[in-house]
Amino acid sequence: MNFTNKDVMKLREQTGVGMMDCKKALVETDGNFDEAVKYLREKGMASAAKKASRVAAEGLVKCLISDDKKTGVAIEINCETDFVARSDQFVALVDNLANHVLHSSAATVDEMLTENYYADASKTVSVLIAEATAAIGEKISLRRFTKFALTDAGLVASYIHMGGKIGVLAELRSDANQSDLQELAFNICMQIAASKPTVIAIEDCDPSALEAEREILTVQARNEGKPEAVINKMVEGRIHKYYKEVCLLEQEYVRESSLSVKQVIKDVEKSTGAAITVTRFVRYEMGEGIEKRVDNFVDEIAEQMKNIK
Repeated sequence: MNFTNKDVMKLREQTGVGMMDCKKALVETDGNFDEAVKYLREKGMASAAKKASRVAAEGLVKCLISDDKKTGVAIEINCETDFVARSDQFVALVDNLANHVLHSSAATVDEMLTENYYADASKTVSVLIAEATAAIGEKISLRRFTKFALTDAGLVASYIHMGGKIGVLAELRSDANQSDLQELAFNICMQIAASKPTVIAIEDCDPSALEAEREILTVQARNEGKPEAVINKMVEGRIHKYYKEVCLLEQEYVRESSLSVKQVIKDVEKSTGAAITVTRFVRYEMGEGIEKRVDNFVDEIAEQMKNIK
């Protein structure tokens, strides 16, 4: 092999093509980087290579649930501008990719990119995205996805907020009829979208994070001049408040603040006669963690003027 993993990464960064396709291109060209770029372009996979360095911080989050409500996917696809994110062509691409994830067994984005597109096996998902990038004129990337496949009794539900800015997927296990669970599941998804829990229950909290929070709260209480005799009680009270912020079941229910999510679930359990467990959830907020590029228009014009003779 006349190339390294770093060469594969570099080719991926420059072309926006998936890792396995980049590796294949380097194998086919005996490690020649420029020839590999050419190879990918000839295959129609790197037609948007010059766009690969742009920041794609806009886009859409999409959730899709199977007809039997046993499988659900959440996916985030990014582009460069909100204008493109709202275009019919981009929305159709997001729909197609969400459907592909629903049919896929891939565990990672890189695996997904190398798969044959479920609706047209003549092209990979990477090629599908590259074609859309060339047609739309902006960098487009499949950033992340989550897939829940439930084998037990229960259902998977979803909620999309602000036209694709926030998406939630939640899995509930129960012997109750799906029709009796549907409203609760939808409301729990809304709860997660609005209140941003990080775990389901108190016992799911990371012990090290909890201890760090305790230390911070203890120092805060001392800085407030509280006597040592009451600091522990104060800290435990504030830890309880912390639980209500990060634990889904402990949160105030967004539709009725006098109730907790745990109490709402118990009420539905009584009415259905079956236990209900929220087993997992995921919350995607479009663009979170991506550093958006901010151009200074005045400086840009000034720089261009320097080059004018």
